[in-house]
Amino acid sequence: MRLATKKLMGISVLIAVVTLSGCTDSLTEANALLIEENGSLRNQIDSQDRALADAQHDLRDSAGRIAQLRRQIDDYERGMSNTGRITGFEGIAGVNATISGNEITVSVESDVLFSSGKTSLKGAAKNSLSQVASVLNNNYSSRSVRIEGYTDTDPIRKSGHKSNYHLAFERAYAVRDYLIQRGITKDRISLASYGPDKPLGSKSQSRRVEIVVIAN
Repeated sequence: MRLATKKLMGISVLIAVVTLSGCTDSLTEANALLIEENGSLRNQIDSQDRALADAQHDLRDSAGRIAQLRRQIDDYERGMSNTGRITGFEGIAGVNATISGNEITVSVESDVLFSSGKTSLKGAAKNSLSQVASVLNNNYSSRSVRIEGYTDTDPIRKSGHKSNYHLAFERAYAVRDYLIQRGITKDRISLASYGPDKPLGSKSQSRRVEIVVIAN
């Protein structure tokens, strides 16, 4: 009886050891599966984070392109709104009018207005300026004007003026005086001399007086 009991106890211990060994193996296997699954999930999260970062980068690029396209559309629409717009200065001899936004620049080459190195208006130029004054009074009576003088880049040698800035100012002032004679009030007019600072395509084009109708 005692021998049988001992055998039974031995068998029970053996079963317990085997059972515990099996549980440990199961736990180890389960833990390994969890570690593997955790690594897979981390890889998925990392992949999704990279995809999200790429999408955000693409979104910023798209927003930049959209903003650029909007600016181009705005520029185009402003250009279209000015295309064919009648300023009132069309057809005046020696005068070229351009529009930028709500401002109009009336440009007259100095060779049309003045003899070389001179600041006295030519007789023919007075007729053109009289027409300019008429448009300013009739079409733009509520707006101020800025008269800007320009020269070419050649230094002063013979005219007796101290510099191109002095010559440009005197010519702008002569235009101012004539426009006042034609009814443009003094308080509407301001003066600027840029001398040779803003040359155009040729020397004759660079020598000019510009009458800018200022946007209110």
